[in-house]
Amino acid sequence: MGSTTDKIKGMANEAAGNVKQAVGKALDKPALEAEGIAQERKGEAQQALGKGKDTVKKIVDKA
Repeated sequence: MGSTTDKIKGMANEAAGNVKQAVGKALDKPALEAEGIAQERKGEAQQALGKGKDTVKKIVDKA
């Protein structure tokens, strides 16, 4: 995947995770809230991967 794709998927996972957390909290469903936290973290990791790819590409382009 490209860096932009990673960042977009990461943002989507982060947003979905935040919604799951809110719904889990509102409905008193700890499992759903925990699933939301995990999905949010996955999104953060995907975004970091995309940013890392951008950094590597910039370094390679300068070489």
